[in-house]
Amino acid sequence: MARYIGSVCRLCRRENLKMFLKGDRCYSDKCAFDRRSYPPGQHGQRRRGKISDYGIQLREKQKVKRMYGLSEKQFRLFFARADRKKGITGSNLLVMLETRLDNVVYRCGFVNSRTQGRHYVRHGHFLINGKKVNIPSYIVKVGDVIELREKSRKIQSIQDSLDAVVRRGVPQWIDLDKENLKGSVTAVPVREDLTMPMQEQLIVELYSK
Repeated sequence: MARYIGSVCRLCRRENLKMFLKGDRCYSDKCAFDRRSYPPGQHGQRRRGKISDYGIQLREKQKVKRMYGLSEKQFRLFFARADRKKGITGSNLLVMLETRLDNVVYRCGFVNSRTQGRHYVRHGHFLINGKKVNIPSYIVKVGDVIELREKSRKIQSIQDSLDAVVRRGVPQWIDLDKENLKGSVTAVPVREDLTMPMQEQLIVELYSK
């Protein structure tokens, strides 16, 4: 599977949105988006021309895909699953992305970015209801308890992330127990819980062509 290994700060600049892809660095003065809030590349500072409807839809899809760190194939599979479910396709898509295990450990504050969450999940640092799960795309359910494995509780980066979680906050649908390093899913996230600017209807229109 293709994996992006370039600068993630370029992705924020390309989508004209701070997506907090580098964790704590995005809150500091070193954030590249704050210092150069124009598209990357040789012609990034030139005046932008008019963008077509297709271009607007494409940029929205790319933004959400990059925000959650998915490949094009993965994103299409999630869209197809969201389309088959009852309800509004766009909202279904965002809720499914939000309940991925790598995103949930990020929302709990165990890691400082979704990329780091994906890395730690793959290395088996987390348990769900007492069982090891190493699949980042695993969809958590209401009542699931996510906790750190006993051997992983002394990892310094995890402690640092938990200390800094106050800055970004924990969603209402997650109950975090910092002392015992546990997070419980208390409800299914709803569209109103997602505060990042996303227009999911544009993604639906793009894939409906």
